[in-house]
Amino acid sequence: MDKLQEKILKKISSRAVLNDPINPDLYEKYDVKRGLRNANGTGVLVGLTRIGDVVGYKTGSAGEKISVPGRLLYRGYDIIDLIKDAESHDDYCYEQCVYLLLMGELPTESELETFKEFLGHARFLPENFTNDMILNAPSPDIMNKLARGVLANYSFDKNPEDRSVINVMRQCIELIARFPTMAAYSYQALRRLKLESMYIHNPVSTFSTAENFLHLIRPDGNFSRLEAETLDLALIIHAEHGGGNNSSLTVHVVASADTDTYSAIAAAVGSLKGRKHGGANIRVVEMMDEIKASVQHWNSEDEIRAYLYKIATREAFDKTGLIYGMGHAVYTISDPRVLLLRDKAKKLAEEKGRLEEFELYNTIERIAPQILMELHSSAKGICANVDLYSGFVYDMLGIPRELFTPVFAISRIAGWSAHRMEELIAGGRIYRPAYKNVCEERTYIPIDERKK
Repeated sequence: MDKLQEKILKKISSRAVLNDPINPDLYEKYDVKRGLRNANGTGVLVGLTRIGDVVGYKTGSAGEKISVPGRLLYRGYDIIDLIKDAESHDDYCYEQCVYLLLMGELPTESELETFKEFLGHARFLPENFTNDMILNAPSPDIMNKLARGVLANYSFDKNPEDRSVINVMRQCIELIARFPTMAAYSYQALRRLKLESMYIHNPVSTFSTAENFLHLIRPDGNFSRLEAETLDLALIIHAEHGGGNNSSLTVHVVASADTDTYSAIAAAVGSLKGRKHGGANIRVVEMMDEIKASVQHWNSEDEIRAYLYKIATREAFDKTGLIYGMGHAVYTISDPRVLLLRDKAKKLAEEKGRLEEFELYNTIERIAPQILMELHSSAKGICANVDLYSGFVYDMLGIPRELFTPVFAISRIAGWSAHRMEELIAGGRIYRPAYKNVCEERTYIPIDERKK
């Protein structure tokens, strides 16, 4: 950008800032549901779904919200039961979750094995895709690269515009299988952009999704059983979170326009990239970097509490007053994903010699909600959310930070695909909410009468 372009951009940008403010009082005047939220914090009901349910409260007889311990249901089944059953059979569970979310029913053993074979063979990218679409066009942000990869699949699909259920199901399953490969290779392209060595491995058709991803991102392709189990759990608990989360809603909105599968999923990737959505765990890790550097004794609750107060009162970290990894739109007493991931994180921390660090996270999980409620006099309960531990787990797995949000996408493509299918089968109306225009009508001024 030259100096003239920079000057023009500064001028028109400042003008946009001056001419686009909206008086906050107008939102109340017109009863605007900002962020599609009701006044009590619940989401505005815009659709129905049979895919996932996020339970954090129940409604009392007078319509009041009553907080309950958090639960996460996939197709009506509590994910805790799903995970326990898989563990009892010493099996990875993410593929079973994918089947359940897409088909709506639990698979039999033979159905699951057939489905795993389907996924295994679909993990390989089309011929020339890796070079032409990934390695030869590296990106400093892998999420943007992943979105481009999703759109590029359209060009390699012999029937991309067919909206039949069987064809869209094929497209979804292929994307679910290819996401780990595309993300891993996009990371290798980023390494080349940084003038670092690349290491390209082929997917292994008999590996699970978690095993394949660890195999693809490591120089030697090796991993331990506990590492793969931990990543498998992380994939399961991020696979779906109801139709109201930003990226799943994006799938519904874009798909409702009767566009192709790749356009709808690429839009969801763009949503998930956002720092208020899938990028939140990176903010937790960055915050923890500062805490670990600033708190001398990690086992001192008083020192930890004092520094969290500094963060919450805008004196430390990014001075927003936010303690990242705390609070959720639905969960108030507990986030079930935290309970599941915390136990696995402890086992992994023991294996990696990082137990002291795990205890620091555990202490923050316990005392940060107290601090926030004291400072804000909030009646709403505050609990840790899954972002508190997910970044720590990924770091222990040797997953680079550039891949934290892509790992989320590798998991959530299962839920997105289910919502894509649901909109195709049960939707039928394009999303068209209302926006109230609050700009006054003005008399047009001819160009030669305008002030310079």
